[in-house]
Amino acid sequence: MTTQASNLLNFGRGVANPWGGAGWLDDFGRLDPSEGVQTWISCRMAHVYSIGTLLGFPGSEKIVDTMVSGLRGMLHDKEHGGWYPSLTLRSDGSLDHGTEKLCYTHAFVMLAATSALLAGRPGAKRLLEDAIETYDRFFWDEDEGLAVDTWNTEMTELDGYRGVNANMHSTEAFLAIADVTGDESFRERAGRIVTHVVEWAKANNWRIPEHFDENWTPLLDYNADKKDDQFKPYGATPGHGIEWSRLITQWAISTYGWDAQHHRVSAKAQPYVDAAQHLFERAVRDAWQADGEPGLVYTTDWQGRPIVHDRMHWTVAEGINAAATLYQVTGRDFFRSWYATFVRYVDEHLADHVNGSWWHQLDEHNQVLRTVWPGKSDLYHAFQSTLIPFNDPALSITPAVARG
Repeated sequence: MTTQASNLLNFGRGVANPWGGAGWLDDFGRLDPSEGVQTWISCRMAHVYSIGTLLGFPGSEKIVDTMVSGLRGMLHDKEHGGWYPSLTLRSDGSLDHGTEKLCYTHAFVMLAATSALLAGRPGAKRLLEDAIETYDRFFWDEDEGLAVDTWNTEMTELDGYRGVNANMHSTEAFLAIADVTGDESFRERAGRIVTHVVEWAKANNWRIPEHFDENWTPLLDYNADKKDDQFKPYGATPGHGIEWSRLITQWAISTYGWDAQHHRVSAKAQPYVDAAQHLFERAVRDAWQADGEPGLVYTTDWQGRPIVHDRMHWTVAEGINAAATLYQVTGRDFFRSWYATFVRYVDEHLADHVNGSWWHQLDEHNQVLRTVWPGKSDLYHAFQSTLIPFNDPALSITPAVARG
């Protein structure tokens, strides 16, 4: 285990919320009670500390078990099915669980369950079975080969919005399920999503449309009147192009094979690896130092001009992962150079060398900003970036660690 990975695991030790599940960590690794219990953080931290369990980090098992208990308990809607996005305490002492059920959340439940299962934690197998059953019933559209996005709490009304972000994390979860359980139907599902994304990106100069209507027609002007929307911003998100470049590469080489020694992929995998390179190259060309300062801007318009100049930590973490993966697969020094650039940026701007973990949001001058990501909510992106570059790029990270 790297020193950086160990330091991150140490920072997140206090993530367990007294109610169960995970809270939101502040600048110092303490719980921020104003954020309540977040299902996606509970999932991410179950995933992280499942890997910590496999690496032998002390106390990891207890943290995973607390996360799984929360996911099987109060975060799960026993009446209508599925998982609430979060639980917060109202002033009258009652719990607010929101008004939606999100595909994004449910994708992370599947990821958490696969990692906990591989780590041998109790309740993980049942959690995975329940998560897949719910996902298949409500979110997977077999005809389209894509996932729908948002239901109401009662799971009776499906919103017409469709989003690529939920499909990206569904792809991540599907690959993990295939790797952990051996059920290759999930890798096939991931491939169906990947094929759509590659087609959309290729038709749009390798900038991925993020928002769609119920017929999967791209909505390129979505939120044009609110370009910095916290959850569904206008325009392209270069960090997602980078993240997709790794997932596409992982899917392609795990499906069609590759020669690691000679950086050579099969003929069937090559078009997808080529697409991944286009996505990465477009993203860094558009976003890196787009305003003269180091870092990746958060969003651009469809001509590649910066819109939201904030630097989000996850974009650089995914840059590290993608650059390392594409270097391993292609052998191109271009990607080795970008790996070094991203690691240096983390050291100089994102890593909090005093209190631990990474700052989650910086402004255009690389000063700490807290408008979207106050504190240091979880470890998922940063932690994975300390491990993915050193493991088999054809495997999801938890089984890769488990296999040494």
